Amino acid sequence: ELKRIVFVIQSQSNSFHSKRAEDLKRDILKQAVDLGKELPTVLLIHQIDRHEGAWTILPLMTDFSVTYGRNSSWIFFCEEDTRIQIVKLVETLRRFDKSKEWFLGKALYDEESTIIHHYAFAENPTVFKFPDFAAGWALSIPLVNKLAKKLKSEPLKSDFTIDLKHEIALYIWQKGEGPHLTPVPEFCTDDVNSYKVDHCATTFSNFLPLCGEPVNKEDVFVAVKTCRKFHGDRIPVVKQTWEREAALIEYYSDYADISIPTMDLGIPNTDRGHCGKTFAILERFLNHTSPRTPWLVVVDDDTLISIFRLRKLLSCYDPNEPVFLGERYGYGLGTGGYSYITGGGGMVFSRTAVQKLLASKCRCYSMDAPDDMVLGMCFSGLGIPITHSPLFHQARPMDYPKDYLSHQIPVSFHKHWNIDPVKVYFTWLAPNIEESHNGKKVGYNREDL
Repeated sequence: ELKRIVFVIQSQSNSFHSKRAEDLKRDILKQAVDLGKELPTVLLIHQIDRHEGAWTILPLMTDFSVTYGRNSSWIFFCEEDTRIQIVKLVETLRRFDKSKEWFLGKALYDEESTIIHHYAFAENPTVFKFPDFAAGWALSIPLVNKLAKKLKSEPLKSDFTIDLKHEIALYIWQKGEGPHLTPVPEFCTDDVNSYKVDHCATTFSNFLPLCGEPVNKEDVFVAVKTCRKFHGDRIPVVKQTWEREAALIEYYSDYADISIPTMDLGIPNTDRGHCGKTFAILERFLNHTSPRTPWLVVVDDDTLISIFRLRKLLSCYDPNEPVFLGERYGYGLGTGGYSYITGGGGMVFSRTAVQKLLASKCRCYSMDAPDDMVLGMCFSGLGIPITHSPLFHQARPMDYPKDYLSHQIPVSFHKHWNIDPVKVYFTWLAPNIEESHNGKKVGYNREDL
């Protein structure tokens, strides 16, 4: 029965995202009304966020068990851009015995072991399946109850959250003692207009959001962090690829090289985190660029980024809000902790966010502290939410399942390790492979990179 399904939308508090999540909630409830069914429960994660770790979902299992453990059969999770055919979803879930422990979803797997999954299953990574959140995924209540019980006796460890969908699947699997993900063909990520979706209970509509005209080139200031030892190999890649897309760009180094040109901010290079350098960049953006430039992007010298697509994406965000946007990671979220935007994929700040940060007293605890984590800590303390976009990537295209990337128009990738970065840029990110005809994705000629 529909009323025995609890829908959980993996929502965010930024105004653009919360509106999309509210729209999806309304659509689910409207379908229920049109069917003459009792209304199901629809929860938005950012509204039940009593602790920063709610987006990692596992800390909520105890609440779900207590609140819905008696009168519900399934918890169904989805993203704000997942589209759900309620009738087909109910039919699909009916195939599974709700009194058993089920973990259902569209299965992804790594073709080769990857750093973002800590090289899990290095012998044969294809054996381990994890859910594509965009297609929706479901847990039966007996499994939710079991997870809640385990969490009571063994609290979540205080470490990094890097790829949530993989980490949740590992936690549920419990080294082979828990259920594997059961692939469900009706959970789909095809576009809602695709001819393939007749059998689908879910579809996915978000390749690259566009909410009006892309923001102007002059609205985006790009700061590239580099150092003298990489001037000769990494900077030429930026110049061959995405530099021409940026109207406002500066290179910050430990050495002023007029041929690039780089600017020395007086911060010595550090081997590890670059907190001192990043805060100097934030100060410079606030005090030495036009106050009419609303957006700052901070990237590494080995970040590959499409400024062209970023300008489209930023059309959806209000620069008068404190926005801190990119690929979200978490640290210590089982025990309080905080989220942060991982630096390699690119960190995007609204000027408002930079103003609020620098007006606070939050600063680096050392010059070589990890800049992205310190920023996460600072924004968390200020109550400014981290806004996640899956279109930013801390790793290389080959580090992600092909099926996962197939429903994205990516904004960035990171690292030159064991790849031809120029080729990766022109295959995945260059604006001349224009991607949108009436909102539909056009196929790329992508090699296996």
